[in-house]
Amino acid sequence: MDNNFNRAAGWSLILGSFLMVVTMVLHPVGGSFQAILAASFIGMVSHSIAIASVPVTTFGFWGLTRSLKENQGLAMLSFFIAGAAMIAVMIAAALNGLNLPMFVQRYANASPETIDQIIHIIRYNSTLNHAFDFIFIVGICVAILLWSIVMLQGERFAKWIAYMGILIGSSAIILLAAGFVFVDLHGFRLFIFAIVGWIVLIGFFLIRSKVD
Repeated sequence: MDNNFNRAAGWSLILGSFLMVVTMVLHPVGGSFQAILAASFIGMVSHSIAIASVPVTTFGFWGLTRSLKENQGLAMLSFFIAGAAMIAVMIAAALNGLNLPMFVQRYANASPETIDQIIHIIRYNSTLNHAFDFIFIVGICVAILLWSIVMLQGERFAKWIAYMGILIGSSAIILLAAGFVFVDLHGFRLFIFAIVGWIVLIGFFLIRSKVD
């Protein structure tokens, strides 16, 4: 049963990572009223895929947590931190990819004066979205760091993948503290592609692992 669970969790991590990559590929560029209106459909589709990836990936994280028997307390802490981060990114996706396009569509035929006022709401929505992005980035980095530390205490995962997790998590936090902008589209894509590589590797390790 546990072997089947590990395989299911591993495939969930791989599927969730694939959905994240699809989201980043489809994600439209542009923050003006006209750009949001023109790309509203693809924006809603891409962010719906992002939201779908949240429970899939979180289930995989639970499988990872269960497999780290060397320090279940620290592994569980990592899972709850990651869970909070995944909720934050789901809210960010809903704000930017569902709420904003639907709001803008209601004013498709608005006067230029009204659109000028709406721009302030769009900017506020963007700021709120970035706040949840920050929570996601820091939370998932801390979770990856803690999971990687637990991996170093056991033999179930290769040590190099633990060091890779420590490198990714610590580098992202250091860059964020130094002022690197991860919350614009290009920075967020870079971050997602970095953590996706680690998550996919964890998925394959879970699929191949055997419960003692």
